[in-house]
Amino acid sequence: MADTLRRLTNTSSFTVLQDKLESWHKDYHIISCDQNLNRCCELIELSAKIQGQLFTILNLTAAEGGHYAGVDTLKTRLLPWLGTCFSMARTSVSDDTSLQLMQDSVEKDKRIRDLVASHDSEKQKLSSTRLQLDSTRADLVDAQKELDETKSKSATTLLATEDEILQLRADLRSAYEQVEVYKKKLEALDEYERQIRLLRDEVSYLSTEKAMMQERLSRSRSPSPTRSESPTRAQLTSSSRYARLVSRFSDLYAVERLEAQSMLRHYIDLEMGQKIIFIAVVESFQTAKLAYRQFKLRVKKTLSPSRFGLESPEETAVDYIVRNLDLFDVQASVDDVINAMNMNPRISFPPEVDFALISTLIRETCRVAFAMQTLDPPLDLAFASDGELYVDRRYRRSYDSELSAPLVMYHVWPALVEGDAVVVKGEAVTRRGAVWSRSPSRSDCPARSRSLSPTRTLVFNSKRRQSPERLRASHL
Repeated sequence: MADTLRRLTNTSSFTVLQDKLESWHKDYHIISCDQNLNRCCELIELSAKIQGQLFTILNLTAAEGGHYAGVDTLKTRLLPWLGTCFSMARTSVSDDTSLQLMQDSVEKDKRIRDLVASHDSEKQKLSSTRLQLDSTRADLVDAQKELDETKSKSATTLLATEDEILQLRADLRSAYEQVEVYKKKLEALDEYERQIRLLRDEVSYLSTEKAMMQERLSRSRSPSPTRSESPTRAQLTSSSRYARLVSRFSDLYAVERLEAQSMLRHYIDLEMGQKIIFIAVVESFQTAKLAYRQFKLRVKKTLSPSRFGLESPEETAVDYIVRNLDLFDVQASVDDVINAMNMNPRISFPPEVDFALISTLIRETCRVAFAMQTLDPPLDLAFASDGELYVDRRYRRSYDSELSAPLVMYHVWPALVEGDAVVVKGEAVTRRGAVWSRSPSRSDCPARSRSLSPTRTLVFNSKRRQSPERLRASHL
């Protein structure tokens, strides 16, 4: 039965019947009467064939149902229809209404089938969605477990890290405390060494004084025609003062120079700041040497010939200067240096800024240079000019220099020499393209736009007037 029904469905007999009926309806008024009759007979034959197939399906369906299955349906619907010779009983509705009802029933059946199919597809989608939801829930549970494990590990690691940080901080504090203790011990050690050096110098001086007194006493008892010379304090302390001054010159490079350079960086670039510091050091040495010669000349004029004793006037004057280095008018020398720098055309400096910014460096350099003139032979700075040939035994290159450049672009720090021997190396910047330039003399330098203020000039002149009065016979 199923095969017969499938063949009837596949042949679409009712569709063909409907198409022929619609075609006949369109051409009814066009074709002839014979053609209309032929088409009607054709439709009757097609309907009979369809009915034959339906009766075959009815027979097979009844046979499959057994002896009693479908008996009520056959009695109520088929037998009364056959008894009326294939005509349906007249109902209260018309033929058109009956056909409309049949069409509506067919459409409703189709909608029901569509709804059932869509319901089945929705069920399948819902089941797949439920499966995805279950899988997502499982993934969320796994992720939550991993997150909890990570949180626990992070908390443990954080606790361990905090403990380590606390321990490191404690170690750092203890290290700082130890450093402070060591610094205090080092300062105390330096103070002890300084006191030891002073005591040794005093002992040496007192021993010499004792020897001189004994010699004078013995000479007074038994006068001798010859006079023997004894060393002065300047000669006795020459070696210790030499070492101390060289060390202080190195400290000027390492400490005061960097402080002055950091202050100048707020107003000018690094290169010009290094040039200004170099010129300030050179001018400080020249001013200190001039002040030393003038000071020594005043000492020679002030001391009476009777006070020279066995020593020469030169030795007596140097010995007096060594004993009274505090009489050096350093502020006047600082003013002279600043005045010379204001007149120097090689310096490009903002007019609203004063060279007093680096007065600390100038003051300490003047003191060191003045004290170096008391040595025998005195210490001085090596001659330097921009564009000169680089000499390795006199200078070392700066970190930003070109190692293959043979000429000096500019100097950072001067070299300290004793005669022709280099005591402390200077620092220079070497670059390719450096041109030799003659250092202008004081007479060739035009005045700069910025000048000394009236207040600075007044202080400068007053201090210059006071410097000769500080040297009195009471200090001698």
